[in-house]
Amino acid sequence: MTKDEIFAFLDRKGIHYKRVDHAPVHTIEEMEAAGICGQGNVCKNLFLRNGNGKRHFLVCVHKNKTVDLKQLGSLLGSRMSFASEERLQKYLGLAPGAVTPLGILNDQKAEVEVVIDEDLMGEASLGVHPCENTATIFLDFADLRRLIEEHGNPITYCKL
Repeated sequence: MTKDEIFAFLDRKGIHYKRVDHAPVHTIEEMEAAGICGQGNVCKNLFLRNGNGKRHFLVCVHKNKTVDLKQLGSLLGSRMSFASEERLQKYLGLAPGAVTPLGILNDQKAEVEVVIDEDLMGEASLGVHPCENTATIFLDFADLRRLIEEHGNPITYCKL
């Protein structure tokens, strides 16, 4: 889905969000420099795969957290590594720098497992990209969770 398709989708669903358009950003540091992070809590997203590449994970944590891949692998029962750009495009239809939990809407078979840090639960204003890194959407975590659940992707909540 394009950025505009995401906005139209959220509007059809009746999901309230705040839209912030900006120059392309690829990292949390660039988002901070552009003043985006001052408008709400921003979600850092990692696209990972297991050791044999048969499982794929979208990991969502607070922007200030560092994810220990060994610890995460222990929690999920498999060695973890970053997935390639090709896999990111194949499974989520996203480019590097635009990784977002909304990318699961492009996952037609709901194959990507979503891993969400418990610290994000309850956030009233959580910033994520709308599948492109030229805007950020701030929405309630409960709405984001509902979208993921309705789409059918498996979700794991854990303390990261």
